[in-house]
Amino acid sequence: MFKIRTALLLLLVLPVLPADLVAQQADRGSRGIFIESADGLWSTALQFRLQFRISNPYDSDPNDLGDFDTETMNTAIRRARFKVNGRGFQPWLAYYMEFDVGSASLLNYELKVEPSPQFNFKVGQWKANYTRERIVSSGRQLTVDRSLINRPFTIDRQQGLSIYGHLAEGTAADLNYWVSAFTGMGRAGTRNDDTDLMYMGRLQWSPLGNQVPFRSGDNARSEEAQLSFAVGANTNNSPCTRFSGSGCGTLEGYSSGGDYQVQQAMFETAFHYRGFSWAQEYHWKKVRDNDTSNETELTGNYVMVGYFPSELIEGVPEPLELGFRWSEFRPDDSVDASDWRELTFAVNWFFADHDNKITAEYALFRAQQTTFERNDGRVRLQWDIQF
Repeated sequence: MFKIRTALLLLLVLPVLPADLVAQQADRGSRGIFIESADGLWSTALQFRLQFRISNPYDSDPNDLGDFDTETMNTAIRRARFKVNGRGFQPWLAYYMEFDVGSASLLNYELKVEPSPQFNFKVGQWKANYTRERIVSSGRQLTVDRSLINRPFTIDRQQGLSIYGHLAEGTAADLNYWVSAFTGMGRAGTRNDDTDLMYMGRLQWSPLGNQVPFRSGDNARSEEAQLSFAVGANTNNSPCTRFSGSGCGTLEGYSSGGDYQVQQAMFETAFHYRGFSWAQEYHWKKVRDNDTSNETELTGNYVMVGYFPSELIEGVPEPLELGFRWSEFRPDDSVDASDWRELTFAVNWFFADHDNKITAEYALFRAQQTTFERNDGRVRLQWDIQF
């Protein structure tokens, strides 16, 4: 097993340039260690990332009342990854791969044909371009990790194909679009369970002509306001009622061997300006059990705000950022006494932007199910570094 893992790592981090091309530069830039051929047609960027985390009394967000009874302090290397991206043969032919060391799994492998900003195409496996919170890397978050509603509503990594593009760039009609077809079985789901594919679409409008980048927080202290609105939809027939980095999964109350039709929609807003950041998502999801015809509607929402106080108060260190997030999840919208809420406060200190930062947070959780209610708090400290 060790030899197999070592060989795979070598394939990922030692891509081979054509023999008749000589690398003209190899340096450290915004994309990591960067190598480019003399004619500029071939390039490779390597990045190495580690994430260390301490949490008490638990790490993952509670999703069952029994999770509140956990009383252990966790210390872990939460993520350890290699990233490889580059171009070859032609300037418009690109690739991206990401490998997780802990699970010895290939997370992303994408082959991208990008001839113009307006129309592009890619195949492979990647995080579906559905919601901003999931698209943003876990190393670019405002808080230690994503919100309470990510688990029930993300469609995570999928295998398939997508067309995407950027229209009317820099104008009041600035639009981005993504249209995708997937197997609908999650990461490593190479084979669909039936003849129905997962179909996903996202449309994003930036009315000020300035896009909000896919990263949390306005570290760039944007001098011009950046504003985006987005809508998305997704439909799928499969045994999966949720997805995660591990692939196809099951929400509480559903059978892992069932057959479900899942329909989803979301609305999203984002804003950056002079150290202030805003992100919000509203989600709706309907799960239909194809065996019993029972239907359940789930809803969720989160609002997240970040700010660099040095923009307002003289003497406050520039690397300091404060963050706040509120989220709510209703696992059955028809039941009033069924509600999960999260309130999180975070502090970031940046040594080298998101490439080297420390995050401390305190979260409060409240869970209500029929006649039961639980409240609890959690503390987490994380160091995220990318070379």
